[in-house]
Amino acid sequence: MRLGDFEFNLRELAGSMGDFGTLFPLAIGYIAVCGMEPAGLLIMMGLANIVTGVAYHLPIPIEPMKVLAVMAIAQAWSPSMVFASAFAMGIVWVSISLTGAMDPITRITPRSVVRGIQVSLGILLGIQALSMIEPDWILGAVCVGVVLVFRDSRYFPAAIVLMVMGMGIMLVKGDLAGVSGLGFNLPEISGFTPGQVWESLVLAGFAQIPLTVTNAVIATTALISQYWPERPVPEKRLAWNMGIMNLIAPFFGGMPMCHGAGGLAGQYYFGARTGGANIMEGTLEIFMGLFLAGSIATLLALFPEAIIGAMMLMVGIEMAKFARDLSGYRQIFPAVVTVGVAVTTNMALGYLAGVLAHRIVEKLKKNTGGSGKGCFP
Repeated sequence: MRLGDFEFNLRELAGSMGDFGTLFPLAIGYIAVCGMEPAGLLIMMGLANIVTGVAYHLPIPIEPMKVLAVMAIAQAWSPSMVFASAFAMGIVWVSISLTGAMDPITRITPRSVVRGIQVSLGILLGIQALSMIEPDWILGAVCVGVVLVFRDSRYFPAAIVLMVMGMGIMLVKGDLAGVSGLGFNLPEISGFTPGQVWESLVLAGFAQIPLTVTNAVIATTALISQYWPERPVPEKRLAWNMGIMNLIAPFFGGMPMCHGAGGLAGQYYFGARTGGANIMEGTLEIFMGLFLAGSIATLLALFPEAIIGAMMLMVGIEMAKFARDLSGYRQIFPAVVTVGVAVTTNMALGYLAGVLAHRIVEKLKKNTGGSGKGCFP
């Protein structure tokens, strides 16, 4: 079914599941370790998905902020600390948008570094995917085959086939026997202190900012321009969107949220082409938050990891393909430096190393009488 620029069909629904590999583990950690209420977490993510889909008419993913999530889970933050960290990110990204701070960052970022970031994300996704597949590699191999066979199917999209497979495996193994039935839950009003806002920034928030700049803003904007060249989205607008949703969500039980190039590639790979994917995913998340809050953590934890790993592996391979348009040492060298540093350390250092490598190459070219190409628009 099509309504204006929005499509609501099986392929869009399948595409909306393309970034579940990022969502599942971190959502489980927030709920099981940090003690967050599933209702608020899921409902706020669902609302953010719906609003984003309506605003952009594109399948732009809503994901957990990874550095904050990993630190919060590793250190068993209280729910109020998680809410404070989301609010802190809201302040940061609204400020970056209002001051235009993204503009100079975008101007100095060459295409080779953007491609390096995308390839780095693909490699990191692939590494994580293989670790998830390894305990049950036969199932993982079968799922990769399912993706290759059904990826372009209109009637049996790969992601939906895999979700049904996963639920079937859980049913056969008896994993669903202990899952509680339907209930009804509304998100609670949440609170935190100004001190916790600053503490969350010191513990992980400042480290989250460069990753969000590279992955959630620059790389996501570049990917949108590749997939929908007629509908570019400015970096400043993505920053504003992340700021607003993180200023509101924590007061109703939401976690720190952002966009992400990996999630976008996953959704596109599995069929998402319009904002209908966001609306369908958001509706599903709201339903789960309202009626399945008591059992959702168990359901997510019991879902076969090899299936999610297979999906992530194929998305990682897709991300790595974006480097195909690079040519010559002036483009390839900065991209290789970006990948090498990003994969071995972190995305922020990879970005800085790649920009430095680009500047060095351009300076050497200039000194030898060559002309340089412009940066990535």
